[in-house]
Amino acid sequence: MLVLSLYRQLVIEQQNQVDKHLAAEMQRYQQLALTVNRRSFAAQIRAADPKTALIAWRNSVDMVGALTFLPENMPQLPETKDFPIFTGGPDKLHILTGGLVITRYGPVLIATRTDQLATLIEKFINAAFWAVAFTLGLTLALGYIFSKAILRRLVEYNRLSEQIEAGHYETRLPVSESQDEFDMLARQFNLVLDTLEQNLRAVRGVTDNIAHDLRTPLSHLRIGIELLSQKPTSELADATAELLEELDHCLGTFDAMLSLTRIEEGQQMLDLQPVNLQQICQDLFEMAEVIAESRDQALKISLEGDIEVNGDKYLLFQALFNLVDNAIKYSPDGATISIIQHGKHIQISDNGPGIIDEDKERVFDSLVRLDPSRHYKGTGLGLSMVKAILSRHKATISLHDNNPGLLVSIHFK
Repeated sequence: MLVLSLYRQLVIEQQNQVDKHLAAEMQRYQQLALTVNRRSFAAQIRAADPKTALIAWRNSVDMVGALTFLPENMPQLPETKDFPIFTGGPDKLHILTGGLVITRYGPVLIATRTDQLATLIEKFINAAFWAVAFTLGLTLALGYIFSKAILRRLVEYNRLSEQIEAGHYETRLPVSESQDEFDMLARQFNLVLDTLEQNLRAVRGVTDNIAHDLRTPLSHLRIGIELLSQKPTSELADATAELLEELDHCLGTFDAMLSLTRIEEGQQMLDLQPVNLQQICQDLFEMAEVIAESRDQALKISLEGDIEVNGDKYLLFQALFNLVDNAIKYSPDGATISIIQHGKHIQISDNGPGIIDEDKERVFDSLVRLDPSRHYKGTGLGLSMVKAILSRHKATISLHDNNPGLLVSIHFK
């Protein structure tokens, strides 16, 4: 399309130049006929430069000028007509374009050669052909090189994906400095692999924790069942009760894991309703106060700002009670536990042993129980459940040092 447009523009421009040239010559000879006599007019025509224009005028019976005849049916300028002439030179045939000019001495033919235009157009077509051929060849060469580069990267990606498929999840796709679309795809794919590897580590960690936490009660169950037949009748009830307690602990772990999964995946529907944070903290205080008193601990509460949030009252109470229960459980006798509510911000603090910085995020993982707390019975899912419940309510939770002890900060949006 570009070459065709250039060709048309060239033809139009050349035609405009011919028309302007003929119009200028027409005005010149019309003016000349008005200012000189017939003899001088004929002399001017004979002296006309044929390279500028070919002029012909019939003086009585003789032809004066560059041509020996007047073609038939020639129009008056600015209308033009093409006609051929024969010469004795190497180029015997010339194509002229011209027309008649009516002067007071009769019609005058003014013409100019236009076969040079055909030669120019032919040269343009040849040049355009080779330009197009060169461009096409260069495009094909670059396309081949580019396709080979793309194919090479695709082969590399395919090889690495086979490694990933074989279980080498640490494999990553290379990212070059060009930052092209393949690099964007590789970077995004690497992020997916990072998430996958992190989830696999989490699954392995959960598996290890399940094996660690449930092996002991399951072993107790097996031994207890083997020894059950050897127990006297009077001890069967107590032995059976102990086995049932161990079994309930195992079942409680699996039930908690199932509930956690349902909450995290959004499978458990929330009973959304306006929840007053002051009221839920007050209920929390009243229920936990008895537990704290049994250990000679002081439970304090501070409420400020009557704020409501939209949420599931039962799940929120369960999450907050779990935090207060942990504060009571892991704090020594005589410790002080505080519940502070300020607007949409709730803090639960204690002056117990606290948690070291590197464990502050790890405690929210499933089935993680810090070694000092192993002597307490539990599923290791409490804080995971808390975080899952708060996340479903678009609330954030963070752990900080209380110097001494632990401070849990919860903020509702």
